[in-house]
Amino acid sequence: MQLKRLLVAALLLPPFYFAIMKLPELYFFLLLLALSAAAQWEFYSMYRIGGLMKISGICFGAIVLVATDVSRNSFPHVLMLSFMGILCLRLFAKKDPSSSLREISPFVLGLLYIPGLLAFQLFLRDNGPQWIIFLFGCVWISDSLALYVGKALGRRKLYEEVSPHKTVAGALGSVVGGGLAGWLLNLLLIHTMSAGKAVGIGLVLGAVTIVGDLLESMFKRDAGVKDSSALIPGHGGVLDKIDGVLFAGPVLYWVSAATGVIA
Repeated sequence: MQLKRLLVAALLLPPFYFAIMKLPELYFFLLLLALSAAAQWEFYSMYRIGGLMKISGICFGAIVLVATDVSRNSFPHVLMLSFMGILCLRLFAKKDPSSSLREISPFVLGLLYIPGLLAFQLFLRDNGPQWIIFLFGCVWISDSLALYVGKALGRRKLYEEVSPHKTVAGALGSVVGGGLAGWLLNLLLIHTMSAGKAVGIGLVLGAVTIVGDLLESMFKRDAGVKDSSALIPGHGGVLDKIDGVLFAGPVLYWVSAATGVIA
C-alpha cells in the first residue's frame, strides 16, 4: 500500500507543479474547478444525495468559483445567492416539508465546505503561483510526516472516536512537518519571508491540516464510509487528498495577509 501511494504521488506531483507554476492562470482555475466538482460529487455521494440535488449542488459550487474568479468582491454575495438558490430548490422541487432541514443540511454544507473554502486559493493565487505550491507542499508534507511518525512512534490516540488510527505523535509530526515545509518552500519559492515567519506559518498549517483531516474523518464516520471514493489508487478520493488543504487555504491567506506577507 505504501509503495502504491509513493508511485501515485511520484506520477501526479510533477504535472501538478508544472500546471501551477508554468501554465497560465486559467489552467489553475480549471484545475480548481475540477477538484471542487469531484470533491463535491464524492461528498454528496457519501450522504446519498443524488439526481437533481447533486447536480444542482455541483453547479452552484461552480458558479461560486466562476463568479469569484471574475470578481473577488463577488465572493460573499454569490455564496449567499447560491445558498438561497439551494433553499428555493428544495422548497419547489419537493412539496412535502418533512425532513427538509435534514435533506438540505448536507447539500448546503457541501457548498460551503468545498467550493466555499477552495475559493480562497484564488485570493492566494493573486499573489503568485508559488503560494499555491507553498500551501499544498506544507499540507502534503505535514500529512506524510504525520503518517510515518505516527506509525513509528504513535501510542496514545489523538481522537479515537473520530479517527481511531491517528495518534498524538502523528499530530506532532504533522506540526513539525509543516514547519519544515514552510522553511524549505520559502527558501526555494517564496523568498520574501524571514525564516522565523516561514516556519511559524508552516507550523500553523501543520496544525490546521490535522483539523481538516479530522473533520473529513468525522463526516466519513457519520456517513459510514472508509474513503470518499477509490478514484486515486492508494490514496482514496479527491476529497481525501484535499481535506487538509480545504481548511489550510483560508488560514494561510488570513495569516499571511495579517502578517503583511501578501496583500
